[in-house]
Amino acid sequence: MSLANKWTNLTLMPLSLAVLMFCLSFSANATSRTLGLQGELEALAKRVRPAIFAIEVLDTKSGESWGVNDDRPQPMMSVFKVPVAAAVLARIDNGEISLDQSVSITRKDLRGASRIARTFRGDNMSFTVWQLLEGMVSYSDNTAADRLVALLGGPQAVTRFLRSKGVEDMRVDLDEGGVAHIFSGLGSAHEPPKRETEKARQARLMKGVRDFLDDPRNRSTPKAAAELLRKLWEGKLLSPASTKRLLALMYGQTKPVRLRAGLPEGVRLADKTGSSVTRGGVTAAFNDIGILTWPNGRTVIIAAFLSGSHASREERTKLFADLARTVASRFP
Repeated sequence: MSLANKWTNLTLMPLSLAVLMFCLSFSANATSRTLGLQGELEALAKRVRPAIFAIEVLDTKSGESWGVNDDRPQPMMSVFKVPVAAAVLARIDNGEISLDQSVSITRKDLRGASRIARTFRGDNMSFTVWQLLEGMVSYSDNTAADRLVALLGGPQAVTRFLRSKGVEDMRVDLDEGGVAHIFSGLGSAHEPPKRETEKARQARLMKGVRDFLDDPRNRSTPKAAAELLRKLWEGKLLSPASTKRLLALMYGQTKPVRLRAGLPEGVRLADKTGSSVTRGGVTAAFNDIGILTWPNGRTVIIAAFLSGSHASREERTKLFADLARTVASRFP
């Protein structure tokens, strides 16, 4: 070997070692994150047993994901309002309806958990599609949701939209009125039995909780929910204008606080929660799906569904805050 070649090898060796060390360090950090985060998610799910905590965490930059029970369909509750809003905005993109189009609401259309219902006057009021979208997503208004579902032609129109965009394992079969009927425990009946005793009423309502947990409708896997949010974030679901509108509505949801409670300062969250009633100490569904964005542009999606929980509201809220804190600690 010539003196020149020997000198070249000596001078290149530190650079090669530096590159090697960097690659090994990057690989070690990635492996540590993968194993560490997966283990922490499993610990959170174990903590709430026998309730089911189904989670999907997706790093949009690398495409890497972590999950627990993430292929298991879970009840969505108001999480379903995100695909409903997306389906409505897609119709607007296609010119079939408009944001300022007027929608009439009568007293028979009113639902519980609704700002519209609380402020309704007279027998009939009109709202624009945009007002209903804002009410449905940012304030989780059930009356607004059902009127928009009706505007689309029914719940199945939402599922068709999802399939057209390649989102599988998320299905919308019922509006809020349909979900409430399941919880009523009435089955095929429309009214409670006459002279029903309080004991019989409570038994019927607990039956409604069991019926809801056994019902396969209005379900999503965490993976499907995360995929929906990824497509939304990447502009593969709607036009740029509609994407911006839906994200703004999700940023506008600040209550209830779940994932948001565990995020460090500076991390933004566009999310949608979903909650069922609690009966006999059992909360059928307690959910939050959201897009986390760091100041440096790093974006991570979390889809979390808790079902059949006997924990208190404070304990459930802390669980979601702990999940967000755990994820945030892994993505500086």
